[in-house]
Amino acid sequence: MSSEGFCADLLASELQKDRDSFTAADIIRLVRENEIRLLNLCYVGGDGRLKTLSFVPLDEKHLDRILHEGERVDGSSLFSHIDPGRSDLYVVPRYRTAFLSPFSSEPGLCLMCSYFSPDGTPLATSPGNLALNAARKLKEATGLDMQALSELEFYVVFQADQELYPGASQRNYHESAPFVKWTHLREDVLVELARMGVPVKYGHAEVGDVAAKGKLRMEQHEIEFLPERLDLAADHLVLAKWLARNFSAGYGAEVTFAPKVGIQHAGSGLHVHIDLAKEGRSVLLNEDGSLSETALRANAGMLHLAPALTAFGNTVPTSYLRLMPHHEAPTNICWGMVNRSVLVRVPLGWVGAAGMAAAANPLDPEAAQWQSEPRQTLEYRVGDGSANIHQLLAGLALAVLHGMRDAKALERAEKLRVEGNLFKDELQMHTMEKLPSSCEESAAELLRLRGCFEQDGVFSPAMIDAVAERLAAFDDSEILKRARRDDEMALRLVEEFFHVG
Repeated sequence: MSSEGFCADLLASELQKDRDSFTAADIIRLVRENEIRLLNLCYVGGDGRLKTLSFVPLDEKHLDRILHEGERVDGSSLFSHIDPGRSDLYVVPRYRTAFLSPFSSEPGLCLMCSYFSPDGTPLATSPGNLALNAARKLKEATGLDMQALSELEFYVVFQADQELYPGASQRNYHESAPFVKWTHLREDVLVELARMGVPVKYGHAEVGDVAAKGKLRMEQHEIEFLPERLDLAADHLVLAKWLARNFSAGYGAEVTFAPKVGIQHAGSGLHVHIDLAKEGRSVLLNEDGSLSETALRANAGMLHLAPALTAFGNTVPTSYLRLMPHHEAPTNICWGMVNRSVLVRVPLGWVGAAGMAAAANPLDPEAAQWQSEPRQTLEYRVGDGSANIHQLLAGLALAVLHGMRDAKALERAEKLRVEGNLFKDELQMHTMEKLPSSCEESAAELLRLRGCFEQDGVFSPAMIDAVAERLAAFDDSEILKRARRDDEMALRLVEEFFHVG
């Protein structure tokens, strides 16, 4: 079947090769044939945002040197755990990541970079290497390949001068235009991601629709990805945020990935789905469609380390205004099947679903022949838009590894499974272990469980200390207690942490 008419990866189509096969010569050819004037080296900082270093290649020799040697950067300005006394790092482009810049004033090409230490070795604690190393340790110890996908929720903030077809507060889930106004922004991001070679799944309107001050409105959306290698999944989430912010600015609006934008309104989460495979086949299900021992152990590992994982996935005080009892965001450490009130959810998978296409399309003879491959993920529902996604995915991989090693994992999985709506079962709500309720508590849990993240050499002690120190510095336990009773104080916190992630 021809790929014409599909939203193809632009550069892979132009070069007629797989991205993993891109070379420096390919990049030089792209620059020459597309009359590229700007070359942007891009990399993720310690704050989880995209950083950019721009070059004007003077000739092919100059471009060739940039592609092979990269450039020096100040690591202490990018990462809090790097000592200013010895902070120089290299950033070197990865050719497979090349994409045409949608925002440059002149034709531009962007490449994501890897960090290297002064001696030319990969910087183990850099975002990409952190995720790669965690996945590698899991594979070496268990033979499991881990892939991940994220659900990126965000609000578009705009001036509604004339309110036609108003959205409904808490009722906009999967709504269509004209009752949602910013479908075009979401579509811009989806299409551009696909052109960049990012495997996106879909986009839709989420439940939130907020009338703020004056004519200001906020409308919630979501973009979901397809599963891929951990470092790529993390980089692509950062790029999606970058695209959303730039496109919205072009329309005279803003987007926010803040955990909360209002007190009585839906927060924005960052749910992460994981899949585990051996030799290319998912191992989360048994032959009869039930959860495998591997899946149960993975659940148990994520639940055991969940209090500390908040240090990577819930990094500002307003994260804990979202993690409130009796809201859809979880606060209790438990898991369940197809259950949105739990911390780890086993969502509806494609198991035993044969015949649906034929029933929906009875006159299509090919529909009756379709056979669905069993597909299943495990969904970690705690994170939000403030997450350091590289750290969070690395932490989840180590949590899965912990579950595979833990002699009590299956017992823990059985004990922490719940059925039905947890929020309607007050007895379970009060007896289950809770997540931290502040950044301060999250820091303490990270320090308590730090050995699980340090023992395989993925997180360095200096990095754990830096993450914990940053969280503890918010000194927010008492502030959040008051904010939960005082809407004005809560709104001041929301404004302070409106642009995070």
